[in-house]
Amino acid sequence: MPTIKVLEEKPLSMADLKEELKEIKKRDEEFSFRAAKVAEQLDTVKVVKPKEAEEIYKAIEKLSVPRLKDMHIFKIIDLMPSDMTQLKNIIQGYSLTVTNENLNKILEIIQEYLPKKK
Repeated sequence: MPTIKVLEEKPLSMADLKEELKEIKKRDEEFSFRAAKVAEQLDTVKVVKPKEAEEIYKAIEKLSVPRLKDMHIFKIIDLMPSDMTQLKNIIQGYSLTVTNENLNKILEIIQEYLPKKK
């Protein structure tokens, strides 16, 4: 049995994962069992477009929030919180402290990409 060596580990947003699965499907013509399950789950949730996810990522990264890492930003993008309570709940899932000022800035960026209510 071959040994698998991890060369790089980096977080992905659900938008990036969805695009990656499309490439895998083109290449392999058929999903493996696990890839099929992941694709099925991604189809049931609303995923932002990859271009929007990249724009949100860059905007949040520009804020230079202390201790906020890629995985935190991607989780925020995946869940797209619509209010401060939801954003705080996401941040509390990690041992991470973010000031209310920075949370407000992040929320302002997210608000630009949320669908407008009629």
